[in-house]
Amino acid sequence: MSFLDLFDSGFKKRNADHFAAIVRVAMDDGIITDDEKAFLDRLARNLDISEDEYKTILKDYQSHPINPPTSYDRRLERLYDLARMVYVDHIKGDSEEIVLKKIAVGLGFSPDNVKYVVDKALTLVSNGVDLDTFSEEIRNMNR
Repeated sequence: MSFLDLFDSGFKKRNADHFAAIVRVAMDDGIITDDEKAFLDRLARNLDISEDEYKTILKDYQSHPINPPTSYDRRLERLYDLARMVYVDHIKGDSEEIVLKKIAVGLGFSPDNVKYVVDKALTLVSNGVDLDTFSEEIRNMNR
C-alpha cells in the first residue's frame, strides 16, 4: 500500500464519519424530511460517499464516531462548506434554516447564537464571499 492510498483511505473515512455525524443531527427528531434528504444526497455526492456507503450510514449512522472540529477555524470552514451546499441546493425558507441550524449545533456552535450565525452565514454565502471573508465576518459579527 502506498502513502497515497493511506491518505485517500483516511480522507474517505473522515468524510464518511463527517457524513454520519450530519445524518445523526438530521435524525435528532427521529425522521429525515424531504429537504434534509435532498441535502444529504447532495452532501454525499460532494463528500464522495458511494451509494452503498450512503445506505449503510443511513441504516447504522450511530456506529460512526462523532468527530466535531476541535478548532474554531475548522468549524468555520465546515459551516462555510455546508452553507454553500444549502445555498446551491436552493433549499428555501424555514427548512433551509432548520437544516443548517441543526448541523451548526452539531459542529459545536452555541444553541443560543446559532440562529444569528446561520442567518449571517447564509447572507455571506448568497453574497458570494470567499472563505477568508466568511470567517472574518462570522468572527466579528457581534462587534
